[in-house]
Amino acid sequence: MSTIFTKIALGEIPSYKVAESEDFYAFLDISPLALGHTLVIPKHTEEDYIFTLDSETYSGLWAFARKVATALKAAVPCKRVGVAVLGMEVPHTHIHLIPLQSEGDMDFRKQRPEISKETMAQTAAAILSEYEKL
Repeated sequence: MSTIFTKIALGEIPSYKVAESEDFYAFLDISPLALGHTLVIPKHTEEDYIFTLDSETYSGLWAFARKVATALKAAVPCKRVGVAVLGMEVPHTHIHLIPLQSEGDMDFRKQRPEISKETMAQTAAAILSEYEKL
């Protein structure tokens, strides 16, 4: 059974893609904590828990996330890009990259901003453009 994230990476479900490599995929969270909130996933494994990934996938995922975070910070004005690995809502390893102005921006219990589809698409395109420069 494929997870929703596998279906997104395969293009079966639309997403706001911000970066892609042979092994990894990054896309905007559809319920973001902040504009630019990105999810980074491995494409070829549906492993539920990041710490049970094989070493090569684990290292590659973090290297890819680092590059995506660099592009994200260049495209979305923020003081830092926060990182969270929770993995409770979808049983597929994923890293949250969240543009931060303050530490409070990482509170997953807070109300989510409403962001238009047009703004999401523009933000994804801006991040992808920065990613492709790296």
